[in-house]
Amino acid sequence: MDAGAAGQVKKEEGLTEDQLRELIQGPGDVEWKYEMRRECQEILPGLLLGPFQVSKSLPTLQGMGVTHIVCIRDAKEAFSVKPRFPEHFVYLTLDVEDSEEQNLIRLFPAARQFIDQAIAQGGRVLVHCNGGISLSPAFVVMFVMQHYHLSWEDALHYVQNRRYCISPNGGFLTQIKEYESIYKATQAVASHPPQQRVVSRRKREDDDDEDEQK
Repeated sequence: MDAGAAGQVKKEEGLTEDQLRELIQGPGDVEWKYEMRRECQEILPGLLLGPFQVSKSLPTLQGMGVTHIVCIRDAKEAFSVKPRFPEHFVYLTLDVEDSEEQNLIRLFPAARQFIDQAIAQGGRVLVHCNGGISLSPAFVVMFVMQHYHLSWEDALHYVQNRRYCISPNGGFLTQIKEYESIYKATQAVASHPPQQRVVSRRKREDDDDEDEQK
């Protein structure tokens, strides 16, 4: 983890560097077994990640307290990978091609807003694609990155240490890296006092007026 990212998280979450490393490392007492890839795992409080198989079992979903589901699928999977229980859960369905050329960054804000609102309401969100290996994990890594103000590598490790089988394809990894600079730039703009921006703009306008008078 770079020092800047560590400082950001410590400031936001009140964590020491040791606590932050423990957070990324995740629970150390979990023995990963192959069949666990067919289950879902809690990535952060209120956010679960898994395969489509989990979303087909109403008792399983209810037992985990799921209230919202993000269904991410390739368009050609729409006949099978689809919301199964719309009367029980709030769904967001995203048609996303599982290829290295697919633009995830453009689609991510809708998913992030949906997850944020659900958790803020006290809900629990399951994010799934067909296998829970590449497509849905890419979205969750970006969410964790921005939620905890992490670097892309730390966010990837954070999610991998909770769902060991994830492996976003090369194109998705490239976009995850790109998203780090995007969210940091957005944060920088948001942290810049609006009043200061107004004053700066007025100063530029005054300078322009003086130039015109000359």
